Amino acid sequence: MDMSRFLTALLVLVGTVVSAQDPVFSQFYAVPMQFNPGFAGSAFAPRMGFIYRNQWTGFNSAYRTYGAFYEQSLDRLNSGIGFNLEGDNAGNGILKTTRFSAVYAYRLHLSDQLDLRLGVEAGLHQTNLNWDKLIFPDQVDALNGITYNSDELRPDISSRSSLDISTGLLLLSEKFYLGAAMKHLNTPREGVLVINDNIERGLPIRYVLHGGTELIVNKGNKLHPPSFISPNFLFVSQGPYQQLNIGAYAGLGSIFCGLWFRHTFNNADAAILMAGFKEGVFKFGLSYDATISGLSNRAGGTFEFSLGISLDQNENLKKKKKRADLNDCLRMFQ
Repeated sequence: MDMSRFLTALLVLVGTVVSAQDPVFSQFYAVPMQFNPGFAGSAFAPRMGFIYRNQWTGFNSAYRTYGAFYEQSLDRLNSGIGFNLEGDNAGNGILKTTRFSAVYAYRLHLSDQLDLRLGVEAGLHQTNLNWDKLIFPDQVDALNGITYNSDELRPDISSRSSLDISTGLLLLSEKFYLGAAMKHLNTPREGVLVINDNIERGLPIRYVLHGGTELIVNKGNKLHPPSFISPNFLFVSQGPYQQLNIGAYAGLGSIFCGLWFRHTFNNADAAILMAGFKEGVFKFGLSYDATISGLSNRAGGTFEFSLGISLDQNENLKKKKKRADLNDCLRMFQ
C-alpha cells in the first residue's frame, strides 16, 4: 500500500479547506520581489534569477516550488520595473499553483543617503487540481491495497484563475534596509472544492516586515570585493500562520554563507544553513533547512538552489553608476 501517496493527498486536501499559505523561500534575498514589490529596480544593474525549493523530502517530494524574476532600474524616471514567475507543486502534481506578475516601483529621494521605494504588483494567480491523482479512504483496501473506484464526486471545476494585486514599501540606504509589504490585497479566490463554502474564501493577505544592515569587515580593493556581514530578519503573517526568520548573511570575497533560525510562534521550525559563491555575473547558492519541529522524524529537511545573474560587469555601466544619484541595494541582494 502506497501510504506516502495517501498521506500526501490528505495533506493537499486539508490545504484546500483551511486558509492557504504562500511558500516562503529560505534564500529570500535571491528573489527579493517575491516578498516585497518595492525591490523592483533597487539594484543599479539589471538582474535576473531562478530558485528551486524541495520542501520536506521525507514526504516523497510532496512540496516543490520554483521562482524566476527579472528587474531593472529606470533611473531617468526614478523608477524600476520587474517580472515575477512563481510555481508551486504540491502532492507530486496533485495541486499546482502558478503566479505571473508585473512589478513597478517609484523612487522618492529623501536624502543623499536614503531612498523610499513604493512598489505595486499585478498579475495572474492560477490553481489547478488533478483529481485523478487523489486517493480517498474508500479506495484503500487492507488486503488488495489501493483500488481505483471511489464514491467521491468529481468537482465541477478543477482550475481557477484570478487577478492578484500586491504592494510594498522599502527604505533603502547604503547601510540598511527596512520594508513592509502586503501580498494578495484583493484576496484572490483559489479554491476548487466546495466544502463549507470554501470556494468563496479568498487567499488571505500576506503581511511582510523585513529589515537588515551591512557591517563591513574588510573594505577590499579593485581586485577583491569587500568582506561583510548582514544581520537581518523576515517576519511573515498570513491567515493563522506566522513565521519569523532571524540570522545573518556573510560575504567573504567571492564566497558567501548564511545562518538563520525560523520560528513559527507555535514551535521552533528549522535552522537554515546556506553557502554559495559568485563568479563574474553569476551567483550560485545552496541552502538546507534542518527541521527541528515535531515533523523532523518523518518530514526530513528542505533543499533550495538559486542562480542569480547581475549584469554589473559592464564598464560603461560602472561609470554611469558612479555619476548617478542612486542608492544601490545591499550586497546580499546583488
